[in-house]
This record gives sequence, structure tokens and C-alpha cells, in this order.
Amino acid sequence: MAAIVDPFEARLLPSYAIRIGLVVPVSGVLGLMGPCAINCALLAAEELNAAAGLLGRPVELVLIDGGRPAAEVAAEVSGLVGSGTVQAVAGSHASDVRVRVVAAVAGRVPFVYAPPYEGGGHAPGVYFLGETPARQLAPGIEWLAGTRRARRWFLLGNDYVWPRLVHASARRLLHARGAGVVGESFVRYGEAVRWVDRVADAKPDAILLTLIGSDLVAFNRAYAAAGLGAARLCGALEEHGLLGIGGDGTGELYASMGYFRGLPTDAGQDFGERYATRFGPDAPMLNAHGHGCYEAVAMLAALCARAGSLAVPALDAVADGTTITSARGTLRLLDRQIRHPVHLGRADGLDFFLQKPFL
Repeated sequence: MAAIVDPFEARLLPSYAIRIGLVVPVSGVLGLMGPCAINCALLAAEELNAAAGLLGRPVELVLIDGGRPAAEVAAEVSGLVGSGTVQAVAGSHASDVRVRVVAAVAGRVPFVYAPPYEGGGHAPGVYFLGETPARQLAPGIEWLAGTRRARRWFLLGNDYVWPRLVHASARRLLHARGAGVVGESFVRYGEAVRWVDRVADAKPDAILLTLIGSDLVAFNRAYAAAGLGAARLCGALEEHGLLGIGGDGTGELYASMGYFRGLPTDAGQDFGERYATRFGPDAPMLNAHGHGCYEAVAMLAALCARAGSLAVPALDAVADGTTITSARGTLRLLDRQIRHPVHLGRADGLDFFLQKPFL
């Protein structure tokens, strides 16, 4: 078995275990991702401990709330690393938090970052498992601009680094496909609903939404309630978010992600069965952000097993070619990041119909 340890307790209680700082939001706009992410990371740690652990030692997870302001999260991570309380970091959280955490860790311990991100940001000991904008959103844009002939686009996101760089990439992709941007806005957390009428006034054929968490849920609920009909392509919508929206029956709500809980593969079904067996039928619904934390812990273990060490230079030296098997299948690091097919999911009630996978 593995344990989730509070940071305060971890400082007070020495342990023979290797402790991984698990940075996931349990508060704030992304707080809804926390329960599934914690479960998935715990499942990965328990599976490691049922085998040989990590470098022959058991694994413990130290929970760090990644939903707080970025500087606050980074300060806590830095303190835990500096005191030797955690020997590695893994997580799924917003990119502004990641940027500050990377700077705070400063290559002292490895850090595996799970969700889609804006690209770049390479530093010693940092490994990326999520999709960059071109790999994540280009297929959905091509699908809607081509198959659906969506020519007029509105880009709406929260005001931080990931939406801004995703939009820059989307503008280039849309231009290459003969489509145009009729409006663009970046909104502060909690203010997304105010933009429903302004988006509608622009009369877009499609909307690229880089809103996150509760803002993404609130906007889509308000948009549907207003009876508006443009296609919406989301970069951060997963099963919990769709449930929060109340489902969608318009056929015009899309999500582009590397993982959906309904993946019709042996690996996907096997993971779902293991999750349900461990946490029961009423456990938080599997989703991409949660599953990414399973992959992050598993990738840390694979890197350490290959290097025979937790030292960042040793890990970086063997990173390329390091592989794990998850619900997505086999994942292999190249240039310290993963390149893997994404899936375009169309909301159908409270679930996603997987339109097709894209390389």
C-alpha cells in the first residue's frame, strides 16, 4: 500500500520511503480535478509498492495543493525539496504554477508534468507527458474548419500563459486553413460567463475555449442555456467538466485530449477495471487530468529504474527512450516529452463519443 501524507506531517515524520511531492489542485478554479488525480497517483504508487517500490524503497505521496497562487505553491515545493522532505515532484495543474515550480525546484529533483501545456519550458530534470498546442488542437481545428466548414472563430481563454500561447498557435493554424478570428479575449478567473453575449455578438461558426475548470463549466452551461449554437472546441474539457456542465445534447461541444475514460482499447479498459476495483463504483470519474497523475508517478519510477538513481543528471542522461504503459498505451520520452495520438471527443449527453484518433 501507499500513503498520502500532509506536507506538515511529512516535515515532522522521517521516513525510509521515497516521497514524491504530488502537486494537484484541491482548491480554486481547478479544484474539481483533485479527487480523481489523487486516486490515480495513489493507484500508481500502490502498484509500485506491490512490486519492488522505487529503487527498492516504498513510495509515499506528499499532497501539495496546486490550486493556490503560483508563488505560494512554488514556495512550499521549494521548502519541501530543500529540506529533503520530498525527493521528486509530479503533478497536474495550471502552467503558471508549473513555471514557478520549475524555477523553485531548479533542477534539484526530477519533476514530471502531466497535462497538456503550451510547449517550450525545458529545464534539467523536467519531463512533459501532455500535448503541445499543435498536436492537441490542430486535428480538432482541421476537423471543424474542414468537415464542418467553420470559418469564423472566436478564441476565449483564461488570462495566463497556456491560453495565450495556445491562441497564438491557433491563429496560425486557422490562417493556414482559410479560417479567420473574429474575436479574442482573455478573462480573469470567475468572469467567463460575462462573455457569453459578447461572443454571441461576434457570430462565430466555432469557439476555441481555453478556459479551465469551473470557468469552462460555467461558460458552457450559460452558453447552452442561452440557446446559442456555435461549435465549441475545448482544450481542457474532460469527464468531470462535462458532468459539471450537466451534459450536452447539441452535438456541438468537442474536447481534444490524449485520454478519455471510454477509450475502446485493452489498455484503457484494463486501467478502468483496476481503478474501479481499488476505489469502488462511486469513485470520482476517471478523466485525463487524473489519469495523467498515474502516468507521472509511473514515469518517475521508469526513469529511476533506468538510471538506477534519483539524481537529475543521471535521469536526463537516460530519459530519451524511457517508456511506460498506461491507459493510453505505450508512452515513450523523446527530448524529455511524449508524442502520442490525441482523440477528438464529441459530447453526447454525459459522455464523449470519440470521433477519431489523430496522430
